[in-house]
Amino acid sequence: MTRAGALVVVLASLGTTACGTRPPVSQVPDARAALERLHATQDCGLGIHASAKIDHFGKGGRVRGDLLMFALWPARLRMDIVGPMNSGVVATLAADTTKFTLADMREKRFLYGPASACNIARLTTVPMPGHVLVSLLRGEAPVLKHEPQAATIAWSGGGYYVVTIQSTRNAAEIIHIAPHPSDFALPWEKQRMRVVDVEVRQEGIVLYHAALDDHRPTTMSKPQVDAEGIDPPIPVSGPVCQAELPRRIHVEVPGKDEDVLFRYEDVTWNPPLTDGLFTQPPPAGMRVERVTCDD
Repeated sequence: MTRAGALVVVLASLGTTACGTRPPVSQVPDARAALERLHATQDCGLGIHASAKIDHFGKGGRVRGDLLMFALWPARLRMDIVGPMNSGVVATLAADTTKFTLADMREKRFLYGPASACNIARLTTVPMPGHVLVSLLRGEAPVLKHEPQAATIAWSGGGYYVVTIQSTRNAAEIIHIAPHPSDFALPWEKQRMRVVDVEVRQEGIVLYHAALDDHRPTTMSKPQVDAEGIDPPIPVSGPVCQAELPRRIHVEVPGKDEDVLFRYEDVTWNPPLTDGLFTQPPPAGMRVERVTCDD
């Protein structure tokens, strides 16, 4: 190839890159329709059970660990941090919409209090309400309350819709919603959607930013069966679901200088739930403390 020919190829390539990804032939008509398609895609998934790696980057440096987790809509969480070399659970967080507990086996402390964002952060390191974290862990976007006319949508050459929501108290949210790569030729009413990015600001300050990627179909949990046949099986907690889930969820809270990455190694939808899963009594020998904090 001559130099002139090579230059033409390079320029053509740059032009194609500049144009970006074209939108689907059938585009969602407005922001509300995009959010409804997103929810319809994920509606079957009420909750997850996962084993994951957690990487925390903060003022104290980098901390990595293994995590066993249940996250159930709207705001129920159970997280068990496993110590190095499979040394057993070293901390357990349990929370629902109102109550929070944290058993710290290393410090021999049992903390309890309201399920506030700052209490959730005592284990996750990211101060955000439980319903926000549960939504992100389920591959959903928590949506700020807003009037229908306060949400707009535009196509990005990056291959996703940009939904911008103006809420009360000078808050704004930007959600990147991408059609499934296999669905670009389908009518918009049949396109599956995935969340790839969420950012919430208040008075121009970023409250949190989350990037979700490596989306894959996810299998359904199975009922829990007593091996000895004494207790009846515990059924799954939701309908059959094989919707996609992101395998990497990266959450940043710039104002708190906190940064955490969840990487699912194994995850299933709608697991069986045993009694007391999202609560825990104080283990014997632990110092019990009520904790409150300002979000």
